[in-house]
Amino acid sequence: NAFQWIQYSILSNVFAGFYGVSFTQIDWLSMVYMVAYVPLILPATWLLDARGLRLTALLGAGLNALGAWLKCGSLAPQRYPLTLAAQAVCAVAQVFILGLPSRIASVWFGPTEVSTACAVAVLGNQLGTAIGFLLPPVLVPNTPNDIDLMAHNISIMFYGTAIVSTLLFFLAGVVFEEKPKYPPSHSQAVLQTKPPEDYSYKQSIINLFRNIPFILLLISYGIMTGAFYSVSTLLNQMIVTHYEGEEVNAGRIGLTLVVAGMVGSIICGLWLDYTKTYKQTTLIVYILSFIGLLVFTFTLDLGYLIVVFVTGGVLGFFMTGYLPLGFEFAVEITYPESEGTSSGLLNASAQIFGIIFTLVQGKLTTDYSPRAGNIFLCAWIFVGIILTALIKSDLRRHNVNSGIMNLDLKAVPVDSPVEPESTTLKIQSAL
Repeated sequence: NAFQWIQYSILSNVFAGFYGVSFTQIDWLSMVYMVAYVPLILPATWLLDARGLRLTALLGAGLNALGAWLKCGSLAPQRYPLTLAAQAVCAVAQVFILGLPSRIASVWFGPTEVSTACAVAVLGNQLGTAIGFLLPPVLVPNTPNDIDLMAHNISIMFYGTAIVSTLLFFLAGVVFEEKPKYPPSHSQAVLQTKPPEDYSYKQSIINLFRNIPFILLLISYGIMTGAFYSVSTLLNQMIVTHYEGEEVNAGRIGLTLVVAGMVGSIICGLWLDYTKTYKQTTLIVYILSFIGLLVFTFTLDLGYLIVVFVTGGVLGFFMTGYLPLGFEFAVEITYPESEGTSSGLLNASAQIFGIIFTLVQGKLTTDYSPRAGNIFLCAWIFVGIILTALIKSDLRRHNVNSGIMNLDLKAVPVDSPVEPESTTLKIQSAL
């Protein structure tokens, strides 16, 4: 799904020439993901809460495959509207897919694994983006004088994507299970003891918007992730402005940015599981992302691609490494609200900021220079640092897990057999 998001933008000059449209219209093939997410996130998170993980995952995978096959019908210069419609179907699929990582981590993994599990799940999205930076420039070289060859190369990419997406849909149908037989943590055990009729999706949304730390995180997460979306969308234009004819290297720089971010994600996830220092880690990564973007901005036009590779990697390590931090921090400060709802709202914020940042940065890049657009992002990320510093770190899920573990150690002798039902009662009474 993430591969399909970025496959047009990293070849913006190629697709603009093929379809005979402007760069802004090619940018909309990326921004349609952001536009679709905002109105659909509440229905999608309701579905995740009401119908569960399996149905949500199958819907996401199915729509992703459908959008990929529709693109195969847009292999002619006059068919831009069809490729936009196909991308819109993939954008709807994304709404169901992006809310899964934190929910899967909480439902399937214990308190010492949950942050790492979330980071690994988020890697899927990052891996798709990385492949989307790497493969399209290799599969579709810029051949402006031979449109038929360009159409043939694009068809290889589109049909290959459709086949892989279809295989993944069937694989999800075969292996994806709703939840483990036994809850992996005390916090999950408590949630599973609550009767379904006690849960109100509307009340959950109201509770989240009354939670001031969550609102601050909602805005700061939106700024950081929206900036990442904007940089990813406009990377080809930034690189080609200063290094003409380097479309393949633009893709490789994008790959470097995302792969470094994948490493950052795993390290951050492991660090959170080990230390539980959510706010401190989030704030430090935010500050380092700001510094990384400043360095990237002022070294972009030096004329040395190797410098851009290095600064892009540093920027990606922190900026992409931030993604699972935001998810997990949100789950901690909003427990016992649904993980799917909190992460869904974070993603909606990111899409809104992503649309605004992409439009403004794209305009600044076109009318002035890539530096002007990047400085605009730096100013917003600085605001995000201030908002992150103001977040009160109330680790509710961690406190529940720690408190119950300690209670059990004190209350239950080693040689005393305890029935599962009585354990559940102890958990409820302890809360």
